[in-house]
Amino acid sequence: MDDYPALSVFWSMVWFFLWIMWLFLLFKVVTDLFRDHELNGWAKAGWLIFVILLPFLGVLVYIIARGKSMTQREAKQAKETEAAFQDYIRKTAGSSSSGGSHVDELARLVELKDKGALSEAEFQQAKTKLLA
Repeated sequence: MDDYPALSVFWSMVWFFLWIMWLFLLFKVVTDLFRDHELNGWAKAGWLIFVILLPFLGVLVYIIARGKSMTQREAKQAKETEAAFQDYIRKTAGSSSSGGSHVDELARLVELKDKGALSEAEFQQAKTKLLA
């Protein structure tokens, strides 16, 4: 352990962390390129070649040139995902709450029968229709 001092371990960890962060940024840029519907195919190909041939410069220039729109596309994607999730929740809750509305309707029928507003035959007929 004496041949690799603590400071060297620290710098190795820093460089490894920076390398991982750069890879993350590179994949984020490539993903954003293919997510953008405003760019035509040639522009996407040009950016992709630039990012592959000169990776550090390509990613830096892409972030400077298109960083703001990159953020807007990310926010739009997040909003669309959230809207789809909320729509799914509404549909799911709506289908299970219809069972709850049957229970509420049945309770209301029992109340009407107890008050004398419905006869036993009317109650049975309404209950059969509700549960069918």
